[in-house]
Amino acid sequence: MNANDVLFYGHRTVKQTIQDLPESAWTTPGVVGIWSVKDVIAHLDSFERLLIDVLRRVQGETDTPTLDRFLELGNARFNDVEVAERQDWTVAEVWQAYQDTAQESQALLAQISVAERRRTGALPWYGKEYDLEDYIAYANYGHKREHCAQIGVFRDQTKQ
Repeated sequence: MNANDVLFYGHRTVKQTIQDLPESAWTTPGVVGIWSVKDVIAHLDSFERLLIDVLRRVQGETDTPTLDRFLELGNARFNDVEVAERQDWTVAEVWQAYQDTAQESQALLAQISVAERRRTGALPWYGKEYDLEDYIAYANYGHKREHCAQIGVFRDQTKQ
């Protein structure tokens, strides 16, 4: 697997999914439960920040506040807290934040050797049988594809 390509194509999928989406459609609830497109992108931004901390932790850094918060709160509570923190952000601010974190994660991944990316057990909290590339494929790329499909369904249903 080429993890750099996986991050690139995941981000490209998000960009293509929201391309030409009218700003008014960004705040309409119902994409995922009560979440709007803006909320979904805020959620993806929080998971991109989580990936950045995972990459930093693999590089030996211990100052990883987003990862620490995720491990403390658990997935569901983390999602609620992170999306709520971005409620007052504009659509442009949420989109820019997501794009910035996606670029940062791609840059950080490029600094990690392929051998380190494939070191089983590097993320003990994720599962001792997994490596960084597994995490990127499932928790990042797969996650983006799932939410982009939901945005696609929303667009079809609302003719956006």
